[in-house]
Amino acid sequence: MIRIGILGAAKIGPKAIIEPAAKRDDCEIVAVAARDADKARTYAEANGIAHVETDYDALVHRKDVDLIYNALPPHRHADLTIAALEAGKAVLCEKPFAMNAAEATRMVDAANRAGKPLIEAFHYRFHPAFLRVLEIVRSGDLGAIKTMEAVFNVSIPYREGELRHTLELGGGALMDLGCYSVHMIRTLADAEPDVLSASAQCDRPGVDIGTKAHLGFSSGASAIVECSMAEDVDRDIRLEIVCQDGCVSLLNPVHPHRGHQITIRQGGHERTETTDGMITYEHQLAHVMDVMAGRAVPLTGGADAVGNMAAIDAIYTAAGLSPR
Repeated sequence: MIRIGILGAAKIGPKAIIEPAAKRDDCEIVAVAARDADKARTYAEANGIAHVETDYDALVHRKDVDLIYNALPPHRHADLTIAALEAGKAVLCEKPFAMNAAEATRMVDAANRAGKPLIEAFHYRFHPAFLRVLEIVRSGDLGAIKTMEAVFNVSIPYREGELRHTLELGGGALMDLGCYSVHMIRTLADAEPDVLSASAQCDRPGVDIGTKAHLGFSSGASAIVECSMAEDVDRDIRLEIVCQDGCVSLLNPVHPHRGHQITIRQGGHERTETTDGMITYEHQLAHVMDVMAGRAVPLTGGADAVGNMAAIDAIYTAAGLSPR
């Protein structure tokens, strides 16, 4: 039985780990930590969590916790993830992994020293829909990749205290939405990109509400990454890969369990597919449990997490903004 502690009484918690854990018999949520005692108790009562901490370090050092789920804003990912690893815990850390590549490197180094799993919570990565697209591309049936486009546009209106609009907490459209797009492109290319150009739109100093980047790879492939959280943006979440002999696209790659479509075009013919699967977060937790049991190696985290943050840093720099 893997005992899980949650850092942060976050809205993502129930769907990301509490509900998936309740469906399994090899893990359980035992404690949650939040700085606001009333919020922590209300959260625990609402989600059937037995123990509450009002100090993050206290949760990290609980003897009855094996795995920490770090659901805090990005500015608390590095210090508390490292503290958890040094306390002998495995960590599932929310995306974006860190504020920047330097922090990500320190986190991965800490995991290596501790010999404990450190996994980035890119839940889409574990769903059969994305795995199917990856299989199609890597099979070589469509030829080598020529161009890719990953778009994640969804309205996140400004409000006071909204972390995605707060620079110091790790806010920005690229950090919250574009991190997925960057990760998809890097995973499909199986390589690290160069940033050929980038632009960003800000409505508050340093916080991008929309970013677009043109990436290039040593193979000759190129990619467009686009993300926007502008209040008036139309919802648009898709992934498209054009290869030498055909193309494949995935509609709704981030939440395929809510409905998706894989379209393959080749030789003048077009076909569509869907895949069976659970909620992305259930696949993610299943992968984490497999890693904890030694049945699998992490698909995210490690050099992959450092690479993703390095690409985000480079895009911000190319767009005239500072990395977080």
